[in-house]
Amino acid sequence: MKWESVKRRKKCLAVTAGVVVAIVVIIVILAFTVFKAKRPITSMDSVKLDNLHVALDAARMSVDLNVTLKVDVTVENPNKVGFKYSETKAQLNYRGEMVGEVPVPAGDISSGERTGMNLTVTIMADRLISSPQLYSDVTSGTLPLNTFLRMSGKVTILGFVKVHVATSVSCDVNVNLSNRTVEDNVCQYKTKL
Repeated sequence: MKWESVKRRKKCLAVTAGVVVAIVVIIVILAFTVFKAKRPITSMDSVKLDNLHVALDAARMSVDLNVTLKVDVTVENPNKVGFKYSETKAQLNYRGEMVGEVPVPAGDISSGERTGMNLTVTIMADRLISSPQLYSDVTSGTLPLNTFLRMSGKVTILGFVKVHVATSVSCDVNVNLSNRTVEDNVCQYKTKL
């Protein structure tokens, strides 16, 4: 009798071990194929000049400037699971110096979803006016700007595998001061898993 119960126990353990190994193999295959982490796609859809006021104050020998840009960004999640990103800031730069920023609240993007973000950036006029190249740019009629957005987050696969993802977009734009339009929108995109 002992010999038969030992045989049954060994068969039961062998079957259990086989099922566990099969489940692990299936999970690994799914993790590296169907649920493999893909890069979120960030695109700068448009950059529009919302408000522009430039005035020369001859009495104070200064330039009064108020500029507001509307930036439309779309983030697409190609993963089979959601992408959760943390709070960040979009930046507006003039000749390498930050002259404006806007907060982007944390959020989630579901599987296969595209989320649009409409951001309004107001330029910090004191930083812009302190640039020695501003006068020559204003007299030429074109203001070169750069917008930058970096989003960091994570993709959770099968509830326990977390993959950290960072995606960024940087766009160089020229603002035509005479007709208040944005010209030459050239963007570069980077994603890091």
